[in-house]
Amino acid sequence: QVQLVESGGGLVQPGGSLRLSCAASGFTFSTYYMSWVRQAPGKGPEWVSTMSASGGSTWYADSVKGRFTISRDNAKNTLYLQMISLKPEDTGLYYCARNRNSYRPRAVPPRDDWGQGTQVTVSE
Repeated sequence: QVQLVESGGGLVQPGGSLRLSCAASGFTFSTYYMSWVRQAPGKGPEWVSTMSASGGSTWYADSVKGRFTISRDNAKNTLYLQMISLKPEDTGLYYCARNRNSYRPRAVPPRDDWGQGTQVTVSE
């Protein structure tokens, strides 16, 4: 079955950096768009970024544009999110998600296509 395992979260000071990874298995990773979604405490899920199957196209939420970079290694079935200049409002659970609808790259994928998440906390 589809398995997505995120790692790389942690506690970081404002202005700091983190790199998240997502190991995928159970499906043909190289044929799917992949997304990152985050959820802050007490709030609904927020779409962060999407990369096309080949890696040739990317989309970012305005709130992270210029600070976050999505990438993928199809040979390793792994998705990444490099985050710099982190802000307290970036705090939340970050989920890797398989995006089955390439016509809606900015949409939050269904919950069934998410991993278990990794916590990112940005605080002094």
